[in-house]
Amino acid sequence: MKNFSLPYIPERRSKPRKDGLTMMMDKGLSLRETENFIEANGEFTDIVKFGFGTAYVTNQLEEKIKLYRSHNIRPYFGGTLFEAFYARGMFNEFIELLDKYDLDLAEVSDGSIIIPHDEKCEIIHKMAKDRTVMSEVGSKDSGILISPNKWIKMMSTELEAGSWKVIAEGRESGNVGVFRPNGTAHTFLINKIIAKVKPENILWEAPKKNQQVWFIKLFGANVNLGNIAPNEVIPLECLRIGLRGDTFFENLPQDYAERLKQVNDSDEEE
Repeated sequence: MKNFSLPYIPERRSKPRKDGLTMMMDKGLSLRETENFIEANGEFTDIVKFGFGTAYVTNQLEEKIKLYRSHNIRPYFGGTLFEAFYARGMFNEFIELLDKYDLDLAEVSDGSIIIPHDEKCEIIHKMAKDRTVMSEVGSKDSGILISPNKWIKMMSTELEAGSWKVIAEGRESGNVGVFRPNGTAHTFLINKIIAKVKPENILWEAPKKNQQVWFIKLFGANVNLGNIAPNEVIPLECLRIGLRGDTFFENLPQDYAERLKQVNDSDEEE
């Protein structure tokens, strides 16, 4: 939706998008809040994750799922719920749960439990026969460090096993996985990853604005970003298209952008 004309705005692909995805994290919106969210943000939201295990206690879960799907938004259960079932030896019951709620999108993760990687890839391959699978790489424990080569290997083999996108762990706190404890991007790790794994196949969990800005400046408007709070979807869209100060200069005509930067720099010096 565009309310008026403005040049030098980067093109955002129409839904259903294959890249430039925005994943909103639903941690317990009411049905009415979901309706309001869709009215304001539906055009900018591609997928919705029922965060961690919230689907177990969310009121009117079936109605919410149907509401999202009716507006071309794909909902799915967070990877922690998959792990909760798997740790209890209830993989088949988890599949039955997905079928019960008619979810065509599912997440496979091992951020809280240990699953041998070959076994995880077998799970992905099996589930991908009947639905779209996203798999998450990285631990939720800040004390567990994974080498760049292992990140690359896991992401590559999970994509080969059938993952639609691999999710780069960042948590809702944005201080683990591809981020340092202070929330800044782990630049060396990310550069190593994207040298071997196509960025369009990765969804970066980036709950904080400075993280979203960093990825947009690196990859452009159509980078896949996730763990976005409901009230941050439109602000993120403005970041993507250069209508916030943090990314304002990314899409202006080059000569004008340079001139403005020079003016700003001289003002700061004074």
